[in-house]
Amino acid sequence: MIWVTWRQHRPQIFVTAAFLALLGALLLGSAVEASWYVSAHARPGCPEPALSCGDLAAALARRYDAVYSVFGWMPLVAPALIGAFWGAPLLGREYERGTHRLAWTQSVPVWRWLAVKLSVLGGAVVAGGLLLSLMVSLWRPVFRSGGDSTFGNIGVFNMVGVEPAAWWLYAFALGTAAGALFRRTLPAMALVVIGVTVTMFTLFRLSDHYAEPARIELSGTVVLDDRDARLVRAAWVEPSGREVAEPSDSGCARRVDAGQSSKNAEVWQTCLFGKGYRYAVYYQPPSRFWRFQWTEAGILALASAALGGLAVRRTLRRPG
Repeated sequence: MIWVTWRQHRPQIFVTAAFLALLGALLLGSAVEASWYVSAHARPGCPEPALSCGDLAAALARRYDAVYSVFGWMPLVAPALIGAFWGAPLLGREYERGTHRLAWTQSVPVWRWLAVKLSVLGGAVVAGGLLLSLMVSLWRPVFRSGGDSTFGNIGVFNMVGVEPAAWWLYAFALGTAAGALFRRTLPAMALVVIGVTVTMFTLFRLSDHYAEPARIELSGTVVLDDRDARLVRAAWVEPSGREVAEPSDSGCARRVDAGQSSKNAEVWQTCLFGKGYRYAVYYQPPSRFWRFQWTEAGILALASAALGGLAVRRTLRRPG
C-alpha cells in the first residue's frame, strides 16, 4: 500500500518538493546577498532594533520587497494549497473517476487503504511544514537581527516553530473530509480555501485568550518598549485608578488638524500624563512564544483528528 500511495500521489510530492526547493533557493539567495549588503553598508552594531539602524532596515525593505511580498502571503496560501491539492483529491478524485470501486474491492480492506493513505501523506505534509519552518527560521535573522518579531507578528508566528506543520496537517485533513463529503474535487478545494481562511481568522481572534495577558502602566509614553509583545488592549487610567477607554473630562483639549494629527495627539497625551493619567497596556509577552505555539498546534491537531475521523466514518459508511 505504501508503494501504491507513492505511485498515486508522487505528482503532489514532486511539486511540493520543487516548491520548497525554489523557496529555499530564494531565501538562501536573498540571505546571502543581504549579508553582503549589510556588511558593506551597515554602521557598527546594525542590524538592530535601535533607531540608528532605521535607515538600513528601510533599505533592506526596499531592496527585498518582492521577497517580503512572497513571504507575506505564505502563511495563508501554503496551507490552502496543501489542502486543495493533497487533501481534496485524496477521496474526491477517487469518487469522481469511479476508481474507488476497483481500489476498494481488492484484497486490501477499505479501512487499511485509508489508514495507510492518511498516515503516509499526513506524515509527508508534517515533514514539509517543519522544513518550511526551518528555512524561514534560518532566513529571518539576516534581516531582523536583534529585533526578530516572531511573536508579535501573527504572519511570522504562523511560519516558524511547529505552526506550519500544524496548519498543513489541518488543511490536509480538511481537504480529505471535504472530498469525502462532496465526492467532488473542485467543491472540496473551494471549501478548503474558505475553511483555512476562516479558521486562521478565528484563531487569531482567540489567541488573546490562550493566556491571561500581562498588564503594565506607562507614564510619559503610550508605546510599549518590547516590540515583539502581542498587544491585547489598552486603556487610560484616571488619577482615581478607574480605567476608561478615553478620558472625557480631563481638561486637555484634543484637536484634530489635517497634517498635524500625530503632533496634536502627542500634545494631548503629554497633557494627560501631566494631570496624573497613566496608560495601561494589556499584552502577551514574547516569553510565551512556545506556550502559544503548542496551544494553537494542539487545537489544530485535534481539529485534524476530528476531520480525519469524519472522512473515515463517511467513507466506511458509504464505500460504494
